[in-house]
This record gives sequence, C-alpha cells and structure tokens, in this order.
Amino acid sequence: MTTGPTARSLPREPLGDPQLRRLVVGQGLAAVVDALFLVWLTLFVLKLSEPGIATGLVLVAVALPRAALLLPAGVLVDRLGPARITAGACWLRVAVLLVLGALVTLTSPSVTTVAVLAGLLGAADAAYFPAALALLPAVVPTGKLSRVNGLVQGAESGGDLVGPAVAAGVIAAVGFAAALGLITAMAAVAAVVLGSLVRVVRRGEGAGDDVGPDAIDGERLSSARALGAGLRYAWDEPLARGMLAAVALINIAVVGPVLVGGAVLAEQRLGGAGSLGIVLSGFGAGSLAGSLMAGWRPPARRGWTVVGGVAAIGAGVAGLAAVTEVVAATAVVSLVGLGSAFLGVVIVATLQERVPERLLGRVLSLVVLATVAFDPFSYVIAGALLPYGTTTLFLVCGGAVLACAGLVAVSPAIRSLR
Repeated sequence: MTTGPTARSLPREPLGDPQLRRLVVGQGLAAVVDALFLVWLTLFVLKLSEPGIATGLVLVAVALPRAALLLPAGVLVDRLGPARITAGACWLRVAVLLVLGALVTLTSPSVTTVAVLAGLLGAADAAYFPAALALLPAVVPTGKLSRVNGLVQGAESGGDLVGPAVAAGVIAAVGFAAALGLITAMAAVAAVVLGSLVRVVRRGEGAGDDVGPDAIDGERLSSARALGAGLRYAWDEPLARGMLAAVALINIAVVGPVLVGGAVLAEQRLGGAGSLGIVLSGFGAGSLAGSLMAGWRPPARRGWTVVGGVAAIGAGVAGLAAVTEVVAATAVVSLVGLGSAFLGVVIVATLQERVPERLLGRVLSLVVLATVAFDPFSYVIAGALLPYGTTTLFLVCGGAVLACAGLVAVSPAIRSLR
C-alpha cells in the first residue's frame, strides 16, 4: 500500500499552493451547486404538478443512475484519471443545466422531460463523486489530506445547511428561470476551476508501461475483471473492509430513524412538525463543525477516533429515545451530525492515503455507494420499527451502531491505525 506523499509539498500554510486553492474552491463550489439545485428541482416539480408521485419520480430519476453507475465509474476513474473524469462530469452537469434552463425559459417542460434530464445529472454525479475524492491525493500532499477533506466536506455541509433557505429566497425573488441561471453559472465556474487541474494531474506518468493501472502480467483487464479486482481488494484488505462496513451500517441505522423517526418524534413530543426543521438544522450545523474540526486538527490516533466517532453516533441516535424538548433533540442530533462528519473526513483521508493509486477510484466509489445506496433500506427499517414506538426505533438503531463501534474496536487493522 502507498503511504508516502503523492504530490509535491505545499510552500505555505494552509492553502499556499494555487492548485490546492483551485481544488478546494472548485469542489466546494460544486458541493454548493448540488445543494442549491436539489432544492430548486424539488420546488420546480411541485410547481409543475401537485405534491405526490411526480416529485418522487424525479428524485428517483436522480438517485437510480447515481447508484447504478457508481462502481463502473470507479473503474473509469482508475483508467482515465480522476482529473479528466471530474472535469468531464462537471461539464456534463453544465450542459444538462443549460438545456433545462432553456426549456424552463422558453417552454413549460413536462415532468417526464425534467425526470430524464435529472437522470443525466444523476449519471454525472456517479462519475463526479469518486473522481473528486480520488483527485485529492493526486494534488494534495499526504499530510494535508485531512485538512483539505475537512474544507471540502465543510463546504458541502454548509451548502446543505443554508442551501434550502438561499435557494427558496432566490426563487422567490427572481423566479425559477433566473435562479437556475445562477446555479448554472456557479456550476460553470466550478467546471472551469476543476478543469484547470487536468494538466497538473497526469495519471500513469512515469509508470513505464502502456498497459495502464488495470494490468496483470502485462495483460489489460476487461472492465468487469477490473471491477472485480477492486471489489476483491476492498474485501481482502481488513482496513478497507472494516471502514466500508461501518459506513454502510451507520447509513442504514441513522438516515431513516433521523428523518422518518424524527418527523414522528417532532409531532408527538416536540410541539409539532415545524420543530423538525430546527432539529435537522442542528444536524447540519453539527456536520459543518465536525468537518472543520477533523480538518483543522487531524487526530493523532485515528483508529480510536474512528471507534469514538461511531460510538458518538450510536449514543446520539439512542439518546433521541429520551428527549422531550426541541433544544435537547437539536443538541443530540447535532452530536450525530458532528460525529458523522468527523468520521467521514477521517475515513476518506485514510483510504486516500493507503489504498494503491491504481485502485483508488474503485474503492472510493464503494465509499460513495455505501453512503447513498442504503437509504431505501434505512427508510424501510424505520417504517418497520415505528409501529413499536419511536423509543424502540431509536434504541434499536442506536444500539446497532454502538455494537458496530464495539466490532470496530476489536479490529486490529482499525484499532492500531495512526
């Protein structure tokens, strides 16, 4: 495994290198664009039709290609390089947004048309997410990966926190077409900034062969075999296997209970459904704080930090069983958000440092898949447990995450991680 620096050292702190600044600005801006567009899309579909199945159809049209294409996209990242795929995905987003903007300005598009274009954006996301994560170690020195990940994920958390209010305000002020034009302009700036890194990052340079990163004994692997090689590495490597399992279990045990169970909790104990927005804003604030904390002061003993982060998330989810006030619920959910974001920065930075470069896109595509693919299962689990009460829901799901913390603690590969 590679543990040494993968890029030249930075001349100044913390963002003295201009290429590093471009990376942070470009990826941060792309994350904000995602947050704004999701709100725009939801509100626009609600304008086109009554609330109901149409909104779900469009959101599913984004989610399905994103989940289905993530693993093949990981193979593509390893073959063509993360910089090229990142730039290509960004420009695909811009092209789709331009088409959608033209339709919104000149016609009244149908829900089906919007869903098709949303599906293309989901495909662009599938390529962008693993490529953007794999791009960091190609530009950032190993010792700075945690800091840069914290800044990028902090921008994402900040976008999630203020995105709904900003998007709704802009739409109310200037209308859907102009708001989409602003989002498209921001996406174009992100594409230009990230595209400028293609010349900086030259994957395979100096490798001394023409067969690429998917070769064994001089023979180039097919796409299917290349994907299989990535899956085998993630399964056979204890560190990668343990971290991926932890991410998947946390996603299953937290997303549904917090969103579905949180809505019921707000109605039953916190004074009404309106309080849910306050509670969820606490999650966003906690996520922002956790990302920045993990980046600013990377932990010296990462293994025990991972254990502590998983345990904090589990304790927070279980703690929701006892809350009866909005302030207490917001504080507890903030803890869950803080632990989740802090853990995310540590896990991603660790994998970026230690996974071989030739497999990095495929392994990071698994990380992204573990964070997005299990949402439906989480909702089903939450729905199945809700008839037994929110107390049971939160205790069972929180207990599952705490049990995961125990399993992580007994893993030598993770426990000894520094």
